Amino acid sequence: MTRRTAKVLRVGSLARVEGEGALHLRLHDGEVTEARLKIYEPPRFFEAFLRGRSHTEPPDITSRVCGICPVAYQMSACRAIEDVCGVVVDGQLAALRRLLYCGEWIESQTLHIYMLHAPDFLGGDSIIDLARTHRTHVERGLALKQSGNALMELLGGRAIHPVNVRLGGFHRVPTRAELRPLAERLRRARDDAEATVRWVAGFDFPDAGLDNELLALAEPGTYAIDSGTPTAMAAPGAAGLPADSDRALPTRTFPLHTFPGHVVETQVPHSTALHSRLDGKRHLTGTLARYAVSGRWLPPDVLRTAGEAGLGDPREGTVCRNPFRSIIVRAVEVLYAVGEALRLIDAYEPPPRPYVPVPARAGTGHGATEAPRGLLYHRYTLATDGTVAEAALVPPTAQNQAAIEQDLRRTVQDRLDAGPAPTDDELTALCERVIRNHDPCISCSTHFLDLTVARE
Repeated sequence: MTRRTAKVLRVGSLARVEGEGALHLRLHDGEVTEARLKIYEPPRFFEAFLRGRSHTEPPDITSRVCGICPVAYQMSACRAIEDVCGVVVDGQLAALRRLLYCGEWIESQTLHIYMLHAPDFLGGDSIIDLARTHRTHVERGLALKQSGNALMELLGGRAIHPVNVRLGGFHRVPTRAELRPLAERLRRARDDAEATVRWVAGFDFPDAGLDNELLALAEPGTYAIDSGTPTAMAAPGAAGLPADSDRALPTRTFPLHTFPGHVVETQVPHSTALHSRLDGKRHLTGTLARYAVSGRWLPPDVLRTAGEAGLGDPREGTVCRNPFRSIIVRAVEVLYAVGEALRLIDAYEPPPRPYVPVPARAGTGHGATEAPRGLLYHRYTLATDGTVAEAALVPPTAQNQAAIEQDLRRTVQDRLDAGPAPTDDELTALCERVIRNHDPCISCSTHFLDLTVARE
């Protein structure tokens, strides 16, 4: 007679990932039969309480969705409502928006690299541990993050939940004299960003790959941040290639206004966050997707640094699908954001007015930008009097949940097959690391704290 045993492992809190939730793994005879990322934090109802508000309010309200990527929410909201109202923001106002977005990319990606992700590679439990063993690196990371905060403070009014953004532009725009000290600071930050790429490139990376479609905005000629067309790169499996293939595959695009027909959200029993599918398939958005779709348009000096870090050259059809190496791609994006900020500051001329009028009109509009964690989509329907009749927000982490679950299944199964059988502590550490590879954002959608493993 075969005796089955079940073992439950609970982790009271998962360090370096925000929020509340659980992961349930079921193992049977050495096989992973189930992996569920259980999100149980109560819904926050942002879409519901946007209804009935003035069309001018969503940028301020939605910035409160996340303290780490508020600019992404503001910019996606602005783009969607301006789309309804038939207004295009261009020129120096558009450049200032991109500059503000660079500040968010710098501070958010640096936070993840140094404070959340690096301890996984260096054997520490937190940045406090790293401050004892790698003090110089931690100090560099803090200085780099502060340069992004400084951009946010000058352009947004404050580093968290900026208050200077409005429909059509800003309440106030800076002078060239105000930007000059920031340029000096960013020139120093560029050296820190280059050093960061070299540092993380030296980490030890397990072999891994993701067999998902990759979804990101694309804008030919530039690395998409604050605008672009949804672009999906085929999964390796569809081309008969292994998940860790570094070949670029064919892409397809679709108009932003058709996004709801392609990225379809469904409720799953084990989560209060919706799951998304791209044309019925798992997909991944975020750093790896952006680099695969738009990496060829990075500046030559950034591409050279990326190549030296082992990422290959996307102009030659090389992509990175290893989620453990996403930390390198994030560091490359920080380097790009610093250089892009310097370019925008150098070309800046104060516009004649801080915003263009955005008079309300009835209709539905769509907006999307690239939050540090991936494509963020907003849709608003306005009534004749300009009030919001309907709102829909699709955050990147919610889109990634199915891919994260699949990544957990694959990684745990590979570990079980490699033997010897991992201890509960080893399995927990592995699962935590897999989750942190994707940098899930708790405030947007994902909350992960409790791990349950049932062994049979």
